[in-house]
Amino acid sequence: MTQTLDSPTTAEGRSQAGAAFDRLLETVRERRAEFEEKRHVPRDVIAEFKKAGIYRAGVPKCFGGDALPPAEFLHLVERISVVDGSAGWVASFGSSAVYLTALPLETQALLYSDGPDVAFAGGLFPVQPAQRVENGYHVSGRWRFASGCKGADVLGVGIKSGADHSGRPLTAVLRPDQVEITDNWDVIGMRGTGSHDLVVDGAVVPEEWTFVRGGEPAVDEPLYRYPTVPYAAQVLAVVGLGVARAALDHVIAQGGRSGYTGAPKPAERATYRIAVAQAEAQLRSVRAFFYEATEEVWATVEAGDPATPEQASLLRLASAHLARTTFEVVRAAYQLGGIGAIADGSPLQRHLRDASVVPQHAFLQEGMYDGAGAVLMGVQPFPGYL
Repeated sequence: MTQTLDSPTTAEGRSQAGAAFDRLLETVRERRAEFEEKRHVPRDVIAEFKKAGIYRAGVPKCFGGDALPPAEFLHLVERISVVDGSAGWVASFGSSAVYLTALPLETQALLYSDGPDVAFAGGLFPVQPAQRVENGYHVSGRWRFASGCKGADVLGVGIKSGADHSGRPLTAVLRPDQVEITDNWDVIGMRGTGSHDLVVDGAVVPEEWTFVRGGEPAVDEPLYRYPTVPYAAQVLAVVGLGVARAALDHVIAQGGRSGYTGAPKPAERATYRIAVAQAEAQLRSVRAFFYEATEEVWATVEAGDPATPEQASLLRLASAHLARTTFEVVRAAYQLGGIGAIADGSPLQRHLRDASVVPQHAFLQEGMYDGAGAVLMGVQPFPGYL
């Protein structure tokens, strides 16, 4: 948890941060096959994430973090995802420090006492009942989809104890030695995310180490006025953007290859050129919408005003639409890849598997269009949307 970089607000700090990020991209490129094989990003690579500032990106400046504007962090995740979707997915949870600002200030001071580079991973669902005990909760249960848990410094699990938190789970923060990781991440896409189950057997968590996800932050900085749950959707959706960019770049680069049957090269075929151009237009259009919405909401909260429900909904719409469209782009790229795309060693095969996961996430499924449409037409969206 030690601080490794100077503040990026100085010229020297920015230079160091940029060099560390470039080294991280090279490490991810060299080891992405290992992530797939091991089904997680190893802890020594997580250390490289820390050096590159990924885990301080959402940490308050008052605790030595960077509290990056959302667009800046999203760009970082996008760039990592171009190299490897699983690494980008794990990196996206550097934003989870935003959730942790709902902890008491004294608890946050302890959490960052050795520096702001703290990796947090959580398995919040299914929310499990917890018994109230003196000054805390007795926690037991099993939780799913704890992406990045094998490299985490602290872990969160979703609990309930009879209190009404408006549908938002109470999160208990635990040390890794209080949690058993069940190695059961057996999937076709995003294999390297290590999204295993977490099991806790009778841990007592003090109340000051619990918080309501999306609850009122104890820190008053612009980042923590940005809508929390929509931001959580954005950091995942942008992974699909990076994967789609990689897939499309691959088929563009392959335009000059010779076919197996002696047919004209792909770049000499009108159908290939048209499909590439259409996919490029789709990708650039949805990317522009996504970042435009991000910058609009950031300008509002940076000025000291709260984001409106309409703005929060626009972030959710842009994220769901990004997830769906990037999968369509990758699928088009895969088809352009021809018979060679079916080989295990083809990058298009990995891109297709990874891109297919993004719109499956609960934050990014088709129902988000329903919620956004309701807000646009001035009717009540489904519970939990806003």
